[in-house]
Amino acid sequence: MTDTNVTWLTPESAQRLKSELDSLIANREVIAAEINERREEGDLKENGGYHAAREEQGQQEARIRQLQDLLNNAHIGEAPTQSGVALPGSVVTVYFGDDKKDTETFLIATREESVATDIEVYSPSSPIGSAIIDAKVGETRAYKAPNGSEITVTLVSAEPYKH
Repeated sequence: MTDTNVTWLTPESAQRLKSELDSLIANREVIAAEINERREEGDLKENGGYHAAREEQGQQEARIRQLQDLLNNAHIGEAPTQSGVALPGSVVTVYFGDDKKDTETFLIATREESVATDIEVYSPSSPIGSAIIDAKVGETRAYKAPNGSEITVTLVSAEPYKH
C-alpha cells in the first residue's frame, strides 16, 4: 500500500469513477451519431458543429483512457484505520521548518479522491507526499521542492480519512 506508483482509492471513489467510465463509453454512440449528422451538413472546413463534436469526442476518449488506466492500476481499499502514521488515505497535519505554529492539514490521496472532499489533497507520489509516507507523529523528513531547495516537514498528526 505504500507503493507511490499505485493510486489509492476508496471503494466509493472507485465506484464513482467506474460509473463515469461506463457513462462515457455508453455516450460514444451519441457522439459518433452527432459527428455523422454534422458531416451531412456539408463543407467540413466551415462546419463549426462538426469540429466541436470531433473535439468533444477527443476529450471524451482521453478521459476514457485516463479512467481505464487509473482503475486498472488502483489499489482499492478502505482508508487506513491506524492513527499516528502517514499513509495513503490519511488526513495529516504537518509543519514546515521550525515554525510549529504554521501548520497545514491535507489528505494523502489522488486528485480523483479529492472530488468528494473539501480538504487539500497531495498525491503520495508528490514531493511532500513521498517524503512523509510511513512517517510517525513527531518525525521530521526532508524533500526537494520543485525549485530545488530542501524543505523539512514534521508530522504533527495522522488520522484515517472519514467521509
